[in-house]
Amino acid sequence: MRSFSGWFARAGVLRNDNPKGPWGGRGGSEGGSGGGDGPTGPRNPWNLPPEGRRARPTAATSLEDFLRRARGNGGGGGGSSDGGRGGPGLPTSVGRLWLIGLVVLLGLWLVTCVHVVGPQERGVATSFGRYTGTLEPGFKLTLPAPFASVQMVDVKEVRTENFPAGNQPNLMLTGDQNIVDLGYSVRWDIKNPSNYVFEIAEPQETVRAVAESAMRAAIANVELDQAIGAGRVAIEGDVQQRMQALLDEYDAGIRILGVAIKQAAAPAAVDDAFKAVTAAQQEAQSNLNDARAYAQQVIERAQGDAAQFDRIYEQYRMAPEVTRRRLYYETMEQVLRGADKTIVEPGVQTYLPLPEVRRRATPAPTPEPPAPEAMETAQ
Repeated sequence: MRSFSGWFARAGVLRNDNPKGPWGGRGGSEGGSGGGDGPTGPRNPWNLPPEGRRARPTAATSLEDFLRRARGNGGGGGGSSDGGRGGPGLPTSVGRLWLIGLVVLLGLWLVTCVHVVGPQERGVATSFGRYTGTLEPGFKLTLPAPFASVQMVDVKEVRTENFPAGNQPNLMLTGDQNIVDLGYSVRWDIKNPSNYVFEIAEPQETVRAVAESAMRAAIANVELDQAIGAGRVAIEGDVQQRMQALLDEYDAGIRILGVAIKQAAAPAAVDDAFKAVTAAQQEAQSNLNDARAYAQQVIERAQGDAAQFDRIYEQYRMAPEVTRRRLYYETMEQVLRGADKTIVEPGVQTYLPLPEVRRRATPAPTPEPPAPEAMETAQ
């Protein structure tokens, strides 16, 4: 509102209060001085009015009135506070606002020079868009914006990527032309902040793409039994090594901390058939293990017999007659061990069936009486 009032005041200055002349409200021209047209006609502005020069002890000219109005002091007959002297200027309140705003902007500009780097952070500093260094934890100073900028990077945070992202299957082809549904996770962090900021545009998407490629390459080199069984540890190490080599080739500034296979199974559509095949394979493996154990026993027995024969042969070479007799006795002992036999001394003529007599002399076992419940049941 004050701005509009000032403009109206300036417009009022240009309006002449006295339409009879541009130098104030005076009467007609001076008589006889310049040959004016009289009181009613147009008068000469350079002549005095007919009634003579009026006293103007405090009168102000139109120019002074304009200056006062430009300063915001208004018009009127009285003189200004500065004695009618001075030039036009702005209000002091506007100047103060401009000064306060300038100081605030300067303070904010200087604040951009100070950077507080946390213990687990690193600051990637650039000057005019060019990389200048990495700021360590603490209070650091750089050039103010927009000449320099600092991007904070958390180098201690361990990020985890899960595959697959949702509940959909993640099918991969093994080396023996089978399909496995695989679920795994990858843990990684930042080892070089500058490379992490400048070398790759989308770090998370890059890590996921590299993990998918490395896992498929590792699964393609193993069989299904290894992928779902004891070969998981070897696969995890292979994938981690492949990922780190590929990211180092990209200068990504990323370190792979570990790969963990959480699920490895056949696809749901062929799960029943796969279980039947697995059971048959386990049975075949069990039969194969039994056959190998029996063959090992036979081989060990044969080796033992061969070693015993070698020992007997050594003894036979040293004492053939004694060895031959001992072998005869041992063989007859093995043959007659389970047979009924009677030994008759020379000169004895009567044959006594001693084994049969012995069997008859041995009383037969008495059968136990049946239990009372059994007798009642039979009745």
